[in-house]
Amino acid sequence: MMTWPKPVQKPHPPIIVGGAFPYGARRASRYGDGWMPHRTRSQYADVQALLPKFREMANEASRDPASVPITIWGAKEKLKRDRDDGVSGLVVSFDSGKADAILPELDRWATLIRQLGS
Repeated sequence: MMTWPKPVQKPHPPIIVGGAFPYGARRASRYGDGWMPHRTRSQYADVQALLPKFREMANEASRDPASVPITIWGAKEKLKRDRDDGVSGLVVSFDSGKADAILPELDRWATLIRQLGS
């Protein structure tokens, strides 16, 4: 796996690797600064079931699993479970249709995030 242009600054921005399991997870555990599974993909909608195998892949790559954080794309629920399972980030998508629909959704997420911090 190669990419151009190369990062200019040091330290470089984190390289978060996505992709289908197990291939994307294997690349993330070997080369990345994080893994981003996509929860809405039917082949691995239960991301939690993959976390032990991902951490095993990190160990096999001589990496501390904690050094390869997990960010789930497609977060809609299971937030407490994600946090308790060691997921460090979530990506939420909003319908870009109308501001009057998005603002209440942002308020709902702000409340959920505050609750998770408690």
